[in-house]
Amino acid sequence: MARQLDEQIAGRFPVGKRLRVLDVGMGRGAQALRLARAGHQVTGLERDATMIAAARDALAGQPEGIRERMRIIESDGRDTGVHFLPGSFDVVLCHGVLMYVEEPDPLLAGLARMLAPGGLLSLLVRNGDALAMRPGLRGEWADALAAFDTTVCRDSLGLAVRADRRAALTARLASIGAPLHTWYGVRVFTDTAPDGPPGPEVLATLLAAEERAGRTDPYRGIAALLHLCGVRG
Repeated sequence: MARQLDEQIAGRFPVGKRLRVLDVGMGRGAQALRLARAGHQVTGLERDATMIAAARDALAGQPEGIRERMRIIESDGRDTGVHFLPGSFDVVLCHGVLMYVEEPDPLLAGLARMLAPGGLLSLLVRNGDALAMRPGLRGEWADALAAFDTTVCRDSLGLAVRADRRAALTARLASIGAPLHTWYGVRVFTDTAPDGPPGPEVLATLLAAEERAGRTDPYRGIAALLHLCGVRG
């Protein structure tokens, strides 16, 4: 996903431009820190105290210049209007958040308002069109059959989460003024892979295969996650 995001940033903004980035639901701050290290000014929004503590610990270990480029705000992603003026950011990330939000439309509208004209909205969501893939590949036939008729599934912690269908999200993005520019699949082949990182040589090949599949039909349509990129008109 990081490679996909970098591709979209490189294709939309001048090389070397220091972007204003908002990461809503930043978690432990992996993407926020990566973009701060790349020279961008990053604001991370997170409401979970454990995640905030982990992000601050990670940030504390960075050089001073990177620490100065990143700030962390404890808040809910639906309260962006409380903290920022409309059009304050060039890039807004919302990765792995919508699946935990029962009514995503107000959150999405708020994210779009944060974008400057031509700004990039990056969403990572559970793919509601492919929920039968994981149980089907595992031979869990009853669960696979049931998955065709729902947009609810279980995350890695066993919590019930909501999935989004691409057609519905495409319509939502158009309605809030940040129409879909492009989309990718994420975890096409690796959703049922065993836990634990592979060796470096295997990892490089694995990432190359995933990156290719994530941009190629019909593979990207059956990915566990979808990475959708909208652009503010």
